[in-house]
Amino acid sequence: MTVNTSLSILASVIFDSHMHVGDFPAFNVRLDGDGLVTLMREQGIATGLVFHPDNALIRSALLERPGIYGLVWANPRLPDAVEETRRLLDEPGSRFRGVKLHPLLDGYHPDDPIVHPIIELLIERRLPALIHCGHPIFTLPWSIEELVRRFPDARIILGHMGHGNIVYINAAIDVAARNPNVYLETSGMPMHTKIREAVERVGPDRVLYGSDAPFHHPSVELAKVRVSGLTTELVDRVLGENGRRLFFGEVAPDAVM
Repeated sequence: MTVNTSLSILASVIFDSHMHVGDFPAFNVRLDGDGLVTLMREQGIATGLVFHPDNALIRSALLERPGIYGLVWANPRLPDAVEETRRLLDEPGSRFRGVKLHPLLDGYHPDDPIVHPIIELLIERRLPALIHCGHPIFTLPWSIEELVRRFPDARIILGHMGHGNIVYINAAIDVAARNPNVYLETSGMPMHTKIREAVERVGPDRVLYGSDAPFHHPSVELAKVRVSGLTTELVDRVLGENGRRLFFGEVAPDAVM
């Protein structure tokens, strides 16, 4: 990791907290590592976090591509989930910065006891979990809140902040407002005004930009933040600083060349 100890010089640099590589024929989209770098350069995205159910695919995508980091896709229903997560987070030179949980695709309740060892590992490493949020039956905000309350020291990101349903969007904001360890990530949530509401209700440090590329185009997702009605300073926080600080603390990550 290339280290720059001065985050102040990166005030307007974009950090994308939610990206993918892989082939997704059901959605008619695909993106490989080189295509991801090209897309990030085109959109002015300095650093991005990527994930896929195949962690080996992500590990390969991270090699020799500055500016790209990963989240470990942890499926707690698999017997080796905790050990694989620990290995990928702890291996020398690891570019994994947390965990992605997808209770909807992998079929478990967010607060199922099988999830708890993964969250405990993240608390030890002081790393966040990004959890898909916004679809029944397993990824509704209230279900995730059960896990949030059980582990108040965990850093939990509600991916998509409720997604496309206004009831779930409002609930995601409510959950974050009630729980200081919850962050909201903006990708795929269609209402630009809700980004401003989230910042005003939850706080300026706990809303972070994500694109969900290639499922959503970064240009659209960036525009939502920029037209949300936030001040320039707060737009910069959402687009860059909040994600960097959550995933990297005081260390600035390297950027796409």
